[in-house]
Order: sequence, then structure tokens, then C-alpha cells
Amino acid sequence: MAENTKNSAVQETEEELTNYTTETNAGAGTGTSAIEPGYGTGRRKEAVARVRLVPGSGKWTINGRTLEEYFPSKLLQREVNSPIVLLKLEGKFDAIVLVDGGGTTGQAGAIRLGVARALNAIDRDANRAALKKAGFLTRDARVVERKKAGLHKARRAPQFSKR
Repeated sequence: MAENTKNSAVQETEEELTNYTTETNAGAGTGTSAIEPGYGTGRRKEAVARVRLVPGSGKWTINGRTLEEYFPSKLLQREVNSPIVLLKLEGKFDAIVLVDGGGTTGQAGAIRLGVARALNAIDRDANRAALKKAGFLTRDARVVERKKAGLHKARRAPQFSKR
């Protein structure tokens, strides 16, 4: 009789579990954010990005060039645009970006942080929870380790010779 009780309990929990979705961002960003100008600064490695979001049609201007001209890689284009896609605000903001320092990956990370901070400044109540959960408001603190005396690089030591 105890076995029947266990089986029925297992069947009930299986039925309850089927109601959940596998989607991690269910409800993240409803596209109901306020549409007004905003500003954010982003940094990554040596790159610094100053981002202005203004209501518009989704046009990107990075150092006077379009997004496709500045970042030919689709991966970097997606990274830069990810906070806007997360909040489902595509085509509602024009982004004017001034970025300098670092390489292409560092600049893309800096722009992403700047865009996320600008969206957070525009409508903190609607946007902050989704941006924070996705990790877009956290600055990546990793930087290049300094070179030490007696070594070739930060950790690369001269080759050891026993004789």
C-alpha cells in the first residue's frame, strides 16, 4: 500500500513540473519602458564609451559611422545591441556613441554597459530588474595583469636550464 502512495505522489509532481517553461527570460522586458533621452558611460579594459539614447528609429552612430561599418562582426553587433533586444525595445531608440581606447572586443563591451546604464537611467522601475538579472549592469573588472621584474611577461619566466 505504501508503494501506491509513492507512485501517486510522483505522478502529481510530474504533472506540476510540466507547467513550467524552459525559457529563462520569460517576462524579461515587456517593451513598456518610457521612451525618452538617456545617457550612460561604459568601460571595459582600456575602452571608454559614452552612449546617448534618443527616441528614434533604431539607428546606430558609433564615432560617426554606422554599427555595421564600425563592427563588421555579427557577434559584436549582437553584443552591443543585446540590452535593447532583452527589453524588447528594438527600433525605439537611436544610439549616438563616442568610444575610444582598447580594442574591438573591449569597445563592444564598453558600449554594451553604456547602453544598459542609459536604459536603466531612462526607466529604472521597468528596466533595472531584467538588466541586472542578465548581468548587463555589472562592470567587467578584468584588466591586463602588469609585467613583473625578472619575467618576460606577467607570468612567463625565462627558460630554466639545469646545466
